[in-house]
Amino acid sequence: MGSEVNQLHALFFPFMAHGHMIPLVDMAKLFASRGLKTTIVTTPLNVPLFSKTVQRTKNLGFEINIRTIEFSTVETGLPEGCENADLIISQAMGWDMLKKFFVATTILQEPLERLLEEIHPDCLIADMFFPWTTDAAAKFGIPRLVFHGTSFFSLCVGESMRLYEPHKKVSSDCEPFFMPNLPDDIKLTRNELPYPERHDDGSDFNKMYKKVKEGDSKSYGVVVNSFYELEPVYADHYRKAFGRKAWHVGPVSLCNRNIDDKAERGREASINENECLKWLDSKKPNSVVYICFGSMASFSASQLKEIATGLEASGQQFIWVVGRNKNSEEDKEDWLPEGFEERMGDKGLIIRGWAPQVLILDHEAIGGFVTHCGWNSTVEGIAAGVPMATCPLSAEQFYNEKLVTQILKIGIRIGVQEQALLVGDSIKSKALEEAVSRLMEGEEAEEMRGKAKAFGKMARKAVEEGGSSYSDLNALIEELSFCHQG
Repeated sequence: MGSEVNQLHALFFPFMAHGHMIPLVDMAKLFASRGLKTTIVTTPLNVPLFSKTVQRTKNLGFEINIRTIEFSTVETGLPEGCENADLIISQAMGWDMLKKFFVATTILQEPLERLLEEIHPDCLIADMFFPWTTDAAAKFGIPRLVFHGTSFFSLCVGESMRLYEPHKKVSSDCEPFFMPNLPDDIKLTRNELPYPERHDDGSDFNKMYKKVKEGDSKSYGVVVNSFYELEPVYADHYRKAFGRKAWHVGPVSLCNRNIDDKAERGREASINENECLKWLDSKKPNSVVYICFGSMASFSASQLKEIATGLEASGQQFIWVVGRNKNSEEDKEDWLPEGFEERMGDKGLIIRGWAPQVLILDHEAIGGFVTHCGWNSTVEGIAAGVPMATCPLSAEQFYNEKLVTQILKIGIRIGVQEQALLVGDSIKSKALEEAVSRLMEGEEAEEMRGKAKAFGKMARKAVEEGGSSYSDLNALIEELSFCHQG
């Protein structure tokens, strides 16, 4: 493939949210490491989120660049400088503003097309939330690949939902229904479905969401941050039953080998990695539970207090990531039970803000992961060989929970029954206490840990030369090379 590969130029266009940018930047680095020229497109205010890791990749001699396109918010009704979905969550702007942000990103079509005309890439790998990029790529005669940022299992559930609409055949939001045409008996309720599935209100957001769901069939194919051994039945089913071209190239987080790359994925960590590792080094293997609910989660003070109470009652050592920064030393943290940190002492570490998640999960002291089941966190937990306690909040996270607990059998449900939208308030301290105890101690925990560690080994093997993801990426590059020659 040598010289032909070197001529290939892949353009990566992630949606402006941490959970979408982080894996697509990893994927761009992965493509660059195979000799392709790669360019990541984003808006100016998002560049600092990954410029350091891109520079480190460049320093290794790989061809990877960042190009910016302007996101003018004047006509969109968004506040000036609002270029990232996480900003809307962190500043509590509300669900209506978040929907407005998703719809507003269509104004990026014109500047993206100008860039395509200027640099003439050989393919465009664009986020699912940019369905219009299929038409944009077609104007320049190049293939558009979709990046969903989720598993084959979730893609199959979503496609089954789109084709058969089983949720419209039940009489209440809590009545279970089976998903048609799937390899396993998967039961869901309307309460567990993504917001637009439950509320078809004819809004601009829902119209955009429908285009997103139809996007796969019009695009050239799909790139998936997963590996074949994890979900072989669903990888095959997605390709055969739904007639989709798809390539598994993950877990993409494993392209980060050095400590800096692991520590600096996304925002700058609010804890020094050495301090974090020193604390973990003082703990025995599999003795610490890691709790993190992703970059988009927002919790009320009462919900955080409920989580703290459950953690304390479990008696386990923990690292808990809370997306709240202390404003000052005098700042009263009314979300912690009185005297909580004093009682915990060295038993618990609270990280306020952004955490170096991959670095933490990879440490041998971590024995369990309480997660919201966002796919990045889920696949990072799997790659690290860590069993999970599942607490889905929104989007397709209830689908991922089914994969972890029902199909892979490496997780325990905390028992959340309904999508939380933006503010999570459905975790009960007793349920959390019981799930964490089951996750960390006893025969069931050992069995799950054994399975999780086996998947972790498979994940690492998949991305090595000759592995399933390594080979599938080769196959994709060859196909793109063929398109390029044609």
